[in-house]
Amino acid sequence: MNPPAGKLPLEGLRVVEFTHMVMGPTCGMVLADMGAEVIKVEPIEGDRTRHLLGSGAGFFPMFNRNKKSIQINLQSPEGAEVARRLCATADVVAENFKPGTMAKYGLDYASLSAKHPQLIYASLKGFLPGPYDHRTALDEVVQMMGGLAYMTGRPGDPLRAGTSVNDIMGGMFGAIGVLGALIQRGITGRGQEIQSALFENNVFLVGQHMLQYAITGKAAEPMPNRISAWAVYDVFTVKNGEQIFLAAVSDAQWATFCDVLGCADLKADPRYLDNNARVSLRSELMPDLRRRLAAFTAAELSVIFEKAGLPFAPIVKPEELFDDPHLQATGGLADVRLTDGPKAGQSAPAALLPFTMGGQRLGVRHQPPRQGENTDALLNSLGLSPLDIERLRASRAVA
Repeated sequence: MNPPAGKLPLEGLRVVEFTHMVMGPTCGMVLADMGAEVIKVEPIEGDRTRHLLGSGAGFFPMFNRNKKSIQINLQSPEGAEVARRLCATADVVAENFKPGTMAKYGLDYASLSAKHPQLIYASLKGFLPGPYDHRTALDEVVQMMGGLAYMTGRPGDPLRAGTSVNDIMGGMFGAIGVLGALIQRGITGRGQEIQSALFENNVFLVGQHMLQYAITGKAAEPMPNRISAWAVYDVFTVKNGEQIFLAAVSDAQWATFCDVLGCADLKADPRYLDNNARVSLRSELMPDLRRRLAAFTAAELSVIFEKAGLPFAPIVKPEELFDDPHLQATGGLADVRLTDGPKAGQSAPAALLPFTMGGQRLGVRHQPPRQGENTDALLNSLGLSPLDIERLRASRAVA
């Protein structure tokens, strides 16, 4: 897919990212997709996510498109100096290492901003500064301690969400902070440090349930056991064992629901006059509806509900989205190069950012970089000669 015509909003902005896994790379990817030049600093051995198996196999190609790659050994004094020189050319530096790590190399905000006060620095952590900030955080860790796993699983069976929700959203909030800092820098001429964290992101996600308790005095039940706000709002097992989500979230929708499914008796039943009445009688209403709906296939119900304008959703697996007609028609997927592993050199469709600018999706301008693909070109741009680069490579300061 081609990028939108005209200048992208962050074109001309240089971002240097010291990131790994998902949270930090997501922040950089958002900025890169919007036009920034994003330089990914990888260690000598390369980003570990290039070679993950299982659920991590898609991390690198998903979150590192539209970036350049340079390999620098930060533990080498010469390598750390190269990294500082690179940061001196940046508008934004992003990192997601443990607290104190970047300071060891003079790459923390205090060190860099002392010489470059216009720098914006995005620090992406497990926790914002406080009693927990020394802990090692993972998406699963904060989901467990932040109430999300409790809400997702069945009672007594906490379950993490099925994707890296905090890593991805934490990176997004970091990018939002960067965008705000860029506007403020345009006014004051000064940069600032932005901090985003997994735990605080998770708390934001469950904030509605915290306030639910504050308002009602009743603790929120896990989602599989919750008291729904709407009577018809559930997954139904229908003909041939297929499953489909169906909903009627207003009295008008309930009337339509009954009409299109031939349930005139339910529509006329005074016990089901309004939504709250139906919710209070859900224990008897839902088994009745399940029996009636079992006569339909999921495809038949999809046609009926779409025609009537009622909420519905077939149960879809991630791999089935490659063939989704809406995503294909709207350009929601774009091919990215697979840089590593047994399919290196091949391409696969990846999901793009879920918004348009000027009526178009933000596409793939640069394929995910091969390990160290841009090292020499970037070192040359810093004024290093081929001889300098050879010397640095011989000492393993760069690769």
